[in-house]
Amino acid sequence: MVFEQATIKGIWIITPRVVEDQRGYFMESYLKEALEQHVGAIDFVQENESLSRFGVTRGLHFQKEPYAQSKFIRVVDGEIFDVAVDIRENSPTRGQFFHINLSSVNKKQLFIPKGFAHGFCVLTSRAIVQYKTDERYHPASEGIYRFDSPALAIHWPLSPDQMILSSRDRDALPYEF
Repeated sequence: MVFEQATIKGIWIITPRVVEDQRGYFMESYLKEALEQHVGAIDFVQENESLSRFGVTRGLHFQKEPYAQSKFIRVVDGEIFDVAVDIRENSPTRGQFFHINLSSVNKKQLFIPKGFAHGFCVLTSRAIVQYKTDERYHPASEGIYRFDSPALAIHWPLSPDQMILSSRDRDALPYEF
């Protein structure tokens, strides 16, 4: 696995080594020891999977303390535009975001530490996204910021009229410093 520090400290882009032959391919999609060499001790306690169709935009979601979550994200099928926003109170990069296209073709994965809001939009006819978290989901601790918060100025690859949003994502408050 190759680990690359993203432009915001704490976020890692992970590219697994893929072995391909006439049968298909094999890759180690997760190595605890390798990840911990870069991010420190981590204990994932939940894994989630979503299936979404083209245009579905999810986020920007996060869990409030004391239930903040680190996430390890990969795309099993399709392609997404993935965004992580630094919402840590005392961070020098607070309010900045990182984005990357994750796909079943490039097989890149993303580690996002606690203190980030996360969202994505689907760029292919469908996408299956899997992610591990180091804290269980607590509905009462969920936070959401609008995907199009003016303070963030994220340049999403789809126009708002192409996006499919849940009512809670559409009605979320914008992020403000």
